[in-house]
Amino acid sequence: MTSHIRDVPDYPKPGVVFKDITPLLAEPAAFGAMTAEFVRIATELGATKVVGLEARGFILAAPVAVDGGFGFVPVRKAGKLPGEVFAVSYQLEYGEAVLEIHRDSFQPGDRVLIVDDVLATGGTAAAALQAIRECGAETVGLAVLLELTFLDGRARLSAEAPAMPVHALLAV
Repeated sequence: MTSHIRDVPDYPKPGVVFKDITPLLAEPAAFGAMTAEFVRIATELGATKVVGLEARGFILAAPVAVDGGFGFVPVRKAGKLPGEVFAVSYQLEYGEAVLEIHRDSFQPGDRVLIVDDVLATGGTAAAALQAIRECGAETVGLAVLLELTFLDGRARLSAEAPAMPVHALLAV
């Protein structure tokens, strides 16, 4: 899978090397292998729902939900969801943002796997974890395609949820 991820220097700002996953998405075998591994993780953890984090997390989580028979819940940027939402503000590696989730996204006993493309500083995943808790569900794990280990996001998540497993298919 590593060969299907390209580096884009100085994006979205100078000094940042963006990890572009679109070549992986364009390759059916690689995309399918990634999806199958996420389904395996979700099944092993006993997930009932899969949360996809905006925006690339939607692309990765939706086929996991379909293939594994799980419900899919999008976590969106502020102002994108109709109805009653729970909002969480958080810090990004290059800014600040707000995530929202529908308050009625989960049923009692739902077990949630968070899926995203990259684990960087852990801010987005920690905000999603907080929103899922607020909505009354249990987060059983985080699964990402790529972990940027030098940004230490795993440590931040460990502080938020010490027992929550973090699965990264690739690490740099």
